Amino acid sequence: MLHRGPGRVAAFDRFLVRAVSRQPSGPQDTFFSALSASATNGKLWFAVAGGFALVPGTSRRAAVHGLLALGTASALTNLVFKTLLPRARPLPADLPVFRFVHPQPTSSSLPSGHSASAAAFALGAGMVSPRLGAALAPVAAAVAYSRVHTGAHWPSDVVFGTAIGAGAALLTRNWWPERQTAPPVSRTMVEAPALQGGAGLGIAVNTLGGSYSAGTIELLRESFPDAHIVEIEEGSDVAAAIREIADGPGTIALGVWGGDGTVGTAAAIAIERSLPLLVLPGGTLNHFARDAGAHNLAAGVSAASAGSAVSSDLGHVSVVRGLAEAGETLELAMLNTASIGVYPNLVRRRERLQGSLGKPLAGLVAGLRTFAVDSPTTLKIDGVVHKVWIVYLGRGRYYPRDMAPLARPVLDDGQLDVRMLGADKSFDRLRLLWAVLTGTVSTTKVTHLREATRVVFEAVDGPLVLAVDGEPLTGVRSAEFTVLRGKLRVYSPQRDGIS
Repeated sequence: MLHRGPGRVAAFDRFLVRAVSRQPSGPQDTFFSALSASATNGKLWFAVAGGFALVPGTSRRAAVHGLLALGTASALTNLVFKTLLPRARPLPADLPVFRFVHPQPTSSSLPSGHSASAAAFALGAGMVSPRLGAALAPVAAAVAYSRVHTGAHWPSDVVFGTAIGAGAALLTRNWWPERQTAPPVSRTMVEAPALQGGAGLGIAVNTLGGSYSAGTIELLRESFPDAHIVEIEEGSDVAAAIREIADGPGTIALGVWGGDGTVGTAAAIAIERSLPLLVLPGGTLNHFARDAGAHNLAAGVSAASAGSAVSSDLGHVSVVRGLAEAGETLELAMLNTASIGVYPNLVRRRERLQGSLGKPLAGLVAGLRTFAVDSPTTLKIDGVVHKVWIVYLGRGRYYPRDMAPLARPVLDDGQLDVRMLGADKSFDRLRLLWAVLTGTVSTTKVTHLREATRVVFEAVDGPLVLAVDGEPLTGVRSAEFTVLRGKLRVYSPQRDGIS
């Protein structure tokens, strides 16, 4: 075992420790002892990270980067270097007894874990926010010095530990990157008739919509007293009922109350009949209604009364199902998204768990469970065979640009947003888990992101299950996705950013 380190390093260590030992006792002894104890097992840095995490944005990202760097530095220090480089710690004879740490750690003195963690957290956070990094630097330096002041380490242990911490921060600088900032909301204004009191408006109300209740019709009649409002009962042909409303005498605009599936059907019919569409948020999630600015009924009333409308694309899906000899072809509208693979199972598991675990943790647990027990899908995408866990197709560019799309700031960009988690790389599940833990899903080799105006899926091993706007279709042999660019006129309240 190395007791004091070899040669000049050991001599320099002893010189510095003697210089520290000659300092008179005072409040600084209590301060450095308390500071050193607070940083044991990273408690100080976890507390600081918790404070940073309370502020969304840069501070929160700085906390994440700091903790990732700290975890990496701690693993390198305790699992690697302390094992490979055993060294005895300073003896009580080297420092005044009132200053000496008690009890002294029993692990190898080389390197200093406290110093590694301090440097890693401060530098890792500082890479995201230089202002926070500058504030943390003197605290980290004080923690590192406290290990010499209290006799827990030799000065060279602290220098080596600090170097490990800095290296860990540099190693993790690309982990958990800042998500690409979504562009500002931009809408293209188009002409649409003003519907004072709902005159000329035919509204289709799907009674199976997520928010439908006994008072829905009364609420709509109060909001649009002159509109023609029709309830579509369970078991009815939704498309036929909406066409009948659209073809009604005097109808100059089509309204729809229901979920995204119903809205998609209405959107296709609105394009067929050259009618503007008023989307009223009557479903469970109302993704398209939110993107169009119709967050609630009042917003819809305001837009319709003012004749304020914007341009939107509509996705078109041509689906072939069944056996080749007796198959059927379906023509569907796609407002938002489509998916193939394990994504529907992941969503179902997450929804079952999020009531007790909260959405972020439920999503992680559901993802681990899904990728552990489910199997990947083999299919052709634009003629190329892929083995995939998930293929996600968005109508329009979604942000952030990773596998957690949340917002669609532009409704008429003419693009299909293609995102794929591949299963054709070695250790793909471990790669994906690592990417999730480090926030690098968008850059890992199992993730493929691109944009297109036409995408074709074809089954390889057997029929596929395809979900379009949340509605699953079984027995799918092929599906072709295209974009009807700017064909849909949607009522939307005016706001900044609309051109």
